[in-house]
Amino acid sequence: MKPVYLNNAATSWPKAPQVDEIVAAYIDKLPFHAGRAGFSGPDVPGECRSLLASLLQVNEPNRIVFCPNATHALNIALQGMRWQPGAAVVTTAAEHNSVLRPLNYLSKTRGINVHFIPVDKMGRINPEVWGAAVQRIKPQLTVFTHASNVTGAVNDAALLGRLAKQAGAVTLLDASQSLGVVPVLPEVWGIDMVAFTGHKYLLGPAGTGGLYISPALDLEPVWVGGTGIQSDLEEMPQVMPVRFEAGTPNDPAFAGLAAAVTWGTICNLDTDSLLVMTERLATGLAAAGANVISVEPPRTPVISFTLPQWEVEDVGDVLYKSFGIVCRTGLHCAPRIHSCLGTAPAGTVRFSLSRFTTEQEIDYCLQAIGTMLHETV
Repeated sequence: MKPVYLNNAATSWPKAPQVDEIVAAYIDKLPFHAGRAGFSGPDVPGECRSLLASLLQVNEPNRIVFCPNATHALNIALQGMRWQPGAAVVTTAAEHNSVLRPLNYLSKTRGINVHFIPVDKMGRINPEVWGAAVQRIKPQLTVFTHASNVTGAVNDAALLGRLAKQAGAVTLLDASQSLGVVPVLPEVWGIDMVAFTGHKYLLGPAGTGGLYISPALDLEPVWVGGTGIQSDLEEMPQVMPVRFEAGTPNDPAFAGLAAAVTWGTICNLDTDSLLVMTERLATGLAAAGANVISVEPPRTPVISFTLPQWEVEDVGDVLYKSFGIVCRTGLHCAPRIHSCLGTAPAGTVRFSLSRFTTEQEIDYCLQAIGTMLHETV
């Protein structure tokens, strides 16, 4: 039986059409890395960068630094900051460990003061609470998730970024859960840095991601090494984006990401129908007796819930072994949010849909949950 895959917030499956073929074909070709080899070939990173710049509405594609994933991108942003003595950071309880752990590391090694803002029962940041906090603390940096990976609640990044800017802060947006399903517009919104990944809602391969860095921002490189240009320099070149791209790039994977972004652009993908299906699943789960975290729009196709008399880990185990449904259970690498949601310490069961999820799969999942709940009565 083909599995019903509802773990797209972790990594998407299936990928956009032909992504696998393009990655495989690129591996079989004669290797060429733009700016490094002595013969001509396709500038795959450049093509992918231009496609992403168009998607992000970024004027200079070279301000997009390629990374293996969003975690790598967030580390470049956070550890590359020119931290002032006693600097403060304002962040939120909704953050992923890819933000929390680097901040904890900086707190221990650099003396950075980290302040956490709570989120509401949907996992969303209250702009009034946020605005008051940044005005009071006057942080050097603010970092917040665009969309919660636990609940799917989307934050008003433009408003939160504007409030942070009014307090004199640099702004870093984690768009891991939003790019590809929700507009992400750093230059329109005045956001200084945006970290993203390619393997979630962009429907690209693993090993791809990036960091947009505003031209107004000067970061220190975190990883240093070979760049293929200005090799006589003892330090990393100032030229973007190679200043932050030490080492041989993963061109086959970025060829696949370029194909995925192109496919999404050509198809003009309909997000509304995906979110209608998400709401249908959430409503059906609640009607069956599940404790569903209710989220008002805007949202991503993510649903978190628990089942009465069931441990969350057992729910995931039974769904997979008995019904072939792949989901995610636990804290979802975002441990602080569960105190705000009332789901600590065990966390939740998470369903996350994709553009390839079908109505038949939704019906099947609701039948499976109904059967499980009936068995506990």
